[in-house]
Amino acid sequence: MVVVVVVMVEVFMHKTVIVEPNLKELENTTKLQDWIKKYNLTENELPPKEEWEITSEYARAMNIMGLVSFATFLGLALSTLGPRGKPLLDFFQSLSDCSMVITSWLIWISPIGILFLVASMMIEMKDFSVMLGQLGMYFLTVVIGIFLHGFVTLPLIYTALTRKLPFRFLANMGQAYITAFATASSSGTLPVTFQCLEEKNKIDMRVTRFVIPIGATINMDGTALYEAVAAIFIAQVRGLALSIGQVVAISITATAAAIGAAGIPQAGLVTMVMVLDVVGLPAEDMTLIIAVDWLLDRFRTMINVLGDSIGAGLVYELSKKELEQMSINANGDVDRPSNEICMDAVESSKM
Repeated sequence: MVVVVVVMVEVFMHKTVIVEPNLKELENTTKLQDWIKKYNLTENELPPKEEWEITSEYARAMNIMGLVSFATFLGLALSTLGPRGKPLLDFFQSLSDCSMVITSWLIWISPIGILFLVASMMIEMKDFSVMLGQLGMYFLTVVIGIFLHGFVTLPLIYTALTRKLPFRFLANMGQAYITAFATASSSGTLPVTFQCLEEKNKIDMRVTRFVIPIGATINMDGTALYEAVAAIFIAQVRGLALSIGQVVAISITATAAAIGAAGIPQAGLVTMVMVLDVVGLPAEDMTLIIAVDWLLDRFRTMINVLGDSIGAGLVYELSKKELEQMSINANGDVDRPSNEICMDAVESSKM
């Protein structure tokens, strides 16, 4: 298995490269004279990156899509093995816990590192006002996309499958939205989400206790949307023209990476490295969006919680008949048919 992972990770991948123009080679050429007239360049001043040549090459890099696909199929295989796969599952669980501890350490020292990263990017900018305008358009694009998905697409899906208007359901989740926006953590919002679903929307607790924890772990639709838009924005700032295939690859990778994002504040920045690697962009370019990420993180967390709630509502509406056939006794245990109880008694007597 280790050999398979190495083969999938270390491969030659297509990489887009921006070639910085060599002013000495272009001296006394028509191209350089045109740039000087067009941009009023001084001596040894480079033209904007839009004028730089864009080439491609094959470089040794990480095959993120292959790694995510392998991890997905490995998880499916472990689920079918049952007890035999538990040792390997425990290993990965322990590795995940260690990674979270290391991440928590990094979070404590990250303000210092982010300060210098943002400062270095600001020093490289020739026109800060242009960058500020681009960042504002990026912020607006992400917010519009998130709200269209959360308050148009998801309610339409809910209405189409349940034949009910979603307005009351969404209004009853108001406290969960506010908590998600304030904490920027879908995991930290779990108690409030349970309360709103069970007490205000009257969703069966058997559904909420099963759907919501899973949703808070893997259902990161807001994060997936944000990462795709962020990768495209960074590519545009760097002057890269993305093909349709690259845009599709970014979307698929962002969706897969969002599943692995933790339900903690700004966890999307960690998986953002995977998305940038797909189009050959360096991880350092994340500093371009860090300035507004803290606020966007709250919006996308709110949509993540909304998506989890809509999912729980759909499961409840579609499984009402099955739930009604099951009754719950005073102890909270599920009562089963008498023939199953008798079978258990017979089996127990054999022991």
